[in-house]
Amino acid sequence: MALEIARNKTAPEIEQKSKGLNGFLWLLVVAVVIVVAVGNVYLVEKFSTPIRVVGIVIALLVALGIAATTNQGTKARGFFSDARVELRRITWPTRPEVMQTTLIVFAVTALISLILWGLDSVIVSLITFLTDLRF
Repeated sequence: MALEIARNKTAPEIEQKSKGLNGFLWLLVVAVVIVVAVGNVYLVEKFSTPIRVVGIVIALLVALGIAATTNQGTKARGFFSDARVELRRITWPTRPEVMQTTLIVFAVTALISLILWGLDSVIVSLITFLTDLRF
């Protein structure tokens, strides 16, 4: 409970849209996507493919822009903004470190492969010996 209160104090307040407006925006997004899909089918003979593709991309970008203004879209934009900040904080390995680690992985993989191949050969030989015995 205390953690939740502390988290609410530090988190910036995001202005929430009313439930009705948020629902209307999502309905508008769905309507735009449906119009794009149906329009693409009915306008096959009237417009060439490149023109329809440009129209579809523009209409879907409009739908994405509308979706970004909803409550969930605002939260998603905040999440991606925070993720971008975290990506900048990462200390990426240098090229020599990556090469060294890759070579170690290859070497260990080859070693384990040889060990498993040897064990498999021993087990196959043992089973062959046991099945060839006549009592």
